[in-house]
Order: sequence, then C-alpha cells, then structure tokens
Amino acid sequence: MKKILVTGGAGFLGSHLCERLLNDGHDVLCVDNYFTGNKNNIAHLLRNPRFEAMRHDVTFPLYVEVDEIYNLACPASPIHYQHDPVQTTKTSVHGAINMLGLAKRVGARILQASTSEVYGDPEVHPQPESYWGKVNPIGIRSCYDEGKRCAETLFFDYWRQHNLRIKVVRIFNTYGPRMHPRDGRVVSNFIVQALQGDDITIYGDGSQSRSFCYVDDLIEAMVRAMATPDEFTGPVNIGNPTEFTMLELAERVISLTGAQSRLVFKPLPSDDPRQRKPDISLARQALGGWEAKVQLDQGLEKTVDYFRSLLQAER
Repeated sequence: MKKILVTGGAGFLGSHLCERLLNDGHDVLCVDNYFTGNKNNIAHLLRNPRFEAMRHDVTFPLYVEVDEIYNLACPASPIHYQHDPVQTTKTSVHGAINMLGLAKRVGARILQASTSEVYGDPEVHPQPESYWGKVNPIGIRSCYDEGKRCAETLFFDYWRQHNLRIKVVRIFNTYGPRMHPRDGRVVSNFIVQALQGDDITIYGDGSQSRSFCYVDDLIEAMVRAMATPDEFTGPVNIGNPTEFTMLELAERVISLTGAQSRLVFKPLPSDDPRQRKPDISLARQALGGWEAKVQLDQGLEKTVDYFRSLLQAER
C-alpha cells in the first residue's frame, strides 16, 4: 500500500484515477481547487477511510508525506483554460515546480499528465514522441500548450539535475463519464446538444480528425506508466490511435441518442489542429503491451448514459 497524491483529483481524469488507486488498495490524497473539478465526482469516495480530499491550489507549495505524485492539476478544455490564461500558465509552471519540489523533498516518484497539445498543429502524422511539434507561442491556446511544454522541460531538468524519478505521459483526447457538460470539448458538446434537442455545432467543415480514448483505458495506461522501471521517463503517448472526423463523431452521437439534431457549421477557432493521432508504439513496448480496448460506440454509450442522467437531475 502506498500513499499517493493526485493533484486535480476532483476533475474528470483525476476522479477516475483516485477511484482506480483506491481499488488497488492505496491511500489517496486528492488535491483540487475546484476551478474545473467537481465535488460530485469524488462524493462516492469520501466514505472510504483511505481517501482524503483537500482544497488546495498547486500554484502554492504543499507539504505532505507521500510515495507517489500524479500531477493532473490544470484546466484542460479551451473554454476553461482561456478564461484566465495567466492562471492557466501559472498552474502548469508553478504547479510543476511545487510538485517537483515536493517529490524531491520526500523522495517520491512523480508523473506529469502532459498533453498531445505539445505537438500543436502537427506537420507529422501520426505524432511520435520524437516529434517536437508546431506550436504558436503567442496564440490564444498557448497558455495551455506552452504551459504544458514548460512543465515537461522542468520535469526533465529535475531528472537530469536532481536524479528525480519522473514519468511524463502525453494524453490524447479522452472522454467518458464525469466530463464537464459545458467544457466545450467536442464529445461533451455533441452529446449534450443532441440530448437537449439542439443543433450540433461543428467548427470548420467537419473534416478535421481526432482520436478518442475511453477514460478507463487512459487510466490503465497512467497506472502502468507510473509502475515502469526508474530508467523509463517517457514522454510516452497514451491515447487511441483510431481516427475519426468530426462529422463521423456527430453522426454516431445522433445515432446513439436518437436525436433529430441538425448539423450547424461555424468558423474554425484560431490554432485549432487539423488532425491529431498518437503513435503508440512506445506505449505498447514500455507499458506491457498496453493499447486502448474500448471501442468508440461502446464508450459513447456509457458517456451518453452519464450525461442523460446528469441532465435529468438538473431539471
């Protein structure tokens, strides 16, 4: 049994990670400032004596005793991270500095939840970890993209300078229950619009593509990454390499919900990537043959059921 800190633990991914770690028999400290995290995501865990929730902002130092740290704290959807871009950058950079400092002090192993956004609007497809990316450093998305890139820099400098035991995973589009219904991400947008009988909004012509990984597969990869030998640092891509266009996703959501929604097209936002697909060769090799198992329709069904229940409870 380990004592494990999860920053951003009340968020979409964080809450699923906390649940998984508890099921594996560990003590879990969930830290969140609840900017995008939600107490409802972890309410069912509060009865567990091995779970503790703490309101804290990672831009300030934290003094606890733990064996492992999963650093997930940062708003991850454009609507949320562009709301206060300076704070978004501070969360990635100051948060990384504070969590790395904590890991150095207590001798903990630490994992950084990085992102496929470090590749920007890629010129290489699919994206391998060796690709350095094509990122606009002064655009409206750069608070998140460059913040995460700087966090990776800090992790590897702590590894080189202080021999810290680090892991860096680059997360590609992930979906599932506990997504924020109004986070502006394409899966939650399409499902909520369909369930409410609204038009489905597609930005651009719908030909841009993404790869969608169900949350359970993603959490399995993160846990496996943390358990790799110390000499393996990453970065390692984790995501589902099966690619879908926005039009294909919209059609599947309409079919699964039985909605009569029309498709409405709007201009593509600035710096929005045209395509995104992970090369997961390294993940297969380093994470014990890991690959995403949940098919899109299967994962979408579970996600639709979650949002349907959530919207009914709000009425």
